[in-house]
Amino acid sequence: MSGHLEFMKFQILYFFHVDVQVAKDPSGKDINALEQHIENLLTPSTPFFFNTLYDPYRDGADFVRGYPFSLREGVPTAVSHGLWLNIPDYDAPTQLVKPRERNTRYVDAVLTVPKGTLFPMCGMNLAFNRELIGPAMYFGLMGDGQPIGRYDDMWAGWCMKVICDHLGWGVKTGLPYIWHSKASNPFVNLKKEYSGIYWQEELIPFFQAATLPKECTTVQQCYLELSKQVKAKLGKVDPYFLKLADAMITWIEAWDELNPSAGDSANLTNGSGK
Repeated sequence: MSGHLEFMKFQILYFFHVDVQVAKDPSGKDINALEQHIENLLTPSTPFFFNTLYDPYRDGADFVRGYPFSLREGVPTAVSHGLWLNIPDYDAPTQLVKPRERNTRYVDAVLTVPKGTLFPMCGMNLAFNRELIGPAMYFGLMGDGQPIGRYDDMWAGWCMKVICDHLGWGVKTGLPYIWHSKASNPFVNLKKEYSGIYWQEELIPFFQAATLPKECTTVQQCYLELSKQVKAKLGKVDPYFLKLADAMITWIEAWDELNPSAGDSANLTNGSGK
């Protein structure tokens, strides 16, 4: 399931996988995942200095002693990345080794992914500020006819995180939880993931080392710069990445054509924190 909300000058896109259901918290109460995503997106992030009480803008929390006052206003939140109970989001080899493993741990926490840190974004339980980061949320050339699958959401997440770090925006992960009810076939998944399992050993260092020039001040400019670097550096890994780099350019061209006012996205903010 996916959807679109207009909320307080924000356009929020949210995605819930077809195999997910409403989860319950430890008290047995249904979790309102959409409400939590909205809360995450409408409160600032703290990517530049880690707060040991996690999200300082939640009720019952604040900035701990020693947290710089100059950073307490926070920065706009671009992405809210939720988690899952029951079936974990494992790769095929781990699925095969642990076919009966279930995630039963409910951690009542939201935290900002620190600047300079990548993470494997899962599209099962995801929301983002379309006006802020929408042009970066391209899920790539994957699936039937392509040499790689099940890396589409993670590819978007790596591109998005590099751009958020450059533009000074935040990404939150943790709450809300959803209930992942059905595991996908690990043998089918292995066929889809086979190339990616090897390629990710090249992809992660690429994104870790990626830098964007200061002249890139919009998401579109950042994304086009990333596409150049993908072609120059990952094209040596496999010709697939040459096609992907071209597709990234086509994506931005289509985005700008369909969203003529999107150039102002970098000027949006979440407002103040507490």
